[in-house]
Amino acid sequence: MGLMASEETRTLNSTTVSNPAARDARAPEPGESGQPSDTRAWTAWTTRLLVLGIVLAALNLRPAITSLGALLEEVRDGLGMSGSVAGLLTSVPPLCFAVFGVTAPRLARRFGPGAVVCAGMAAITAGLLIRPFAGGTAGFLAATALALMGIAVSNVLMPVIVKRWFPERVGSMTGVYSMALAFGTSIAAAATVPVTNALGGDWQPGLAVWAALGAAAVLPWIPFVKDRGAASASPSVPAPGGDASTAPAESAAAAKNRPAEQPALRITRSRTAWALAVFFGLQATAAYITMGWMAQIFRDAGVAAGTAGLLLAVTMVMGVPLAFVIPRVATRLPNQGPIVLVLGVCGLAGYAGLYFAPAGGAWAWALLLGVSNCAFPLALTMVGMRARTGAGVAQLSAFAQSTGYLISIPGPLLVGVLYQHSGGWGLPIALMSALMVPQMVVGVLAGRNRTVEEEAAR
Repeated sequence: MGLMASEETRTLNSTTVSNPAARDARAPEPGESGQPSDTRAWTAWTTRLLVLGIVLAALNLRPAITSLGALLEEVRDGLGMSGSVAGLLTSVPPLCFAVFGVTAPRLARRFGPGAVVCAGMAAITAGLLIRPFAGGTAGFLAATALALMGIAVSNVLMPVIVKRWFPERVGSMTGVYSMALAFGTSIAAAATVPVTNALGGDWQPGLAVWAALGAAAVLPWIPFVKDRGAASASPSVPAPGGDASTAPAESAAAAKNRPAEQPALRITRSRTAWALAVFFGLQATAAYITMGWMAQIFRDAGVAAGTAGLLLAVTMVMGVPLAFVIPRVATRLPNQGPIVLVLGVCGLAGYAGLYFAPAGGAWAWALLLGVSNCAFPLALTMVGMRARTGAGVAQLSAFAQSTGYLISIPGPLLVGVLYQHSGGWGLPIALMSALMVPQMVVGVLAGRNRTVEEEAAR
């Protein structure tokens, strides 16, 4: 248990690393501070378990959405949904992310981030298991909201966990997390239709099967549940493995090295925080329109349902390699604006293809939109780079994600309304293209080399 103080000291001393190139420097190996061999083994085991928990949690942050997108037509027919109600359904994710995501820092301070993420994975499991059999549109929406609540708090806390436990590997660990998230997104899009067919063709078991992945993600987080006392007492999260009743008194060296608690950051005074929130909201709008409607766009263009699901999977799977590469590149650049512009141009090209030849160049448009959707891991990386401390990252993550998801709520709903009333995809695609321009502008502003603490203090 004496490991807690030394591990906390190492984490807290590392959170102030501000050199972008140093963020990916090698993290100290367990035991380098002269700890005994049994402590080294325990620390290595804990670190591996935490990495496994992060990966499994990330895998569960999108299947609830993309599995539904692949079967949206069947769900609409089964529940008797109109196009407008289906548009509302695709707007539920950002609504839940905005409402529940803002509570994540407070919950983490009270119960510890490990306990909150563990509860989030349990909520995802329950929601995915219940929603296909809830009966009626209202029950389906309620169960979906339960799963999305778990996703929302985990969304906000993942950058915080990476910043606090891997302060010198923000870029690489954000890449691992984002890559796992993209893989989970794509595998759900690609496999939902074949799995549904293998289970008899009924959409209900085809959606419920993804609850098994959520159940698997609960297990690695159980050992981290007992960090409640230490987490609430410190702005940084201590090493896992004990609670307030069993943890020893903090060593004199740890107390000396721990920085003084800072007053609450007035995040709304930072222009960078607002730019990052708007960027997050516009990229989320594009992502949820893509996840909710792109398969339907291809199906309406004459593409088979299974192929449309594969095309959506291609779009999502592009994030697997790029979500690992982009954060590492971003942390080595003083300004992330050029990356924002490249991703935006790819998005505009993909939307143009969907407008003029949706079926003829379907695979190319899926690839281009997949590249454009990598604005999400870029946004997560900038959250970690635009704040100096773990507490600052927690506030910035909650503010950017909650505000951003509020901004993104009307987009998928408006697409559904335009689709139903225009009878085609011309107007919805024009809307998607128009939103890409301000996304590029605010992304360039958010990518400037500055921190929210500096701006808020002026």
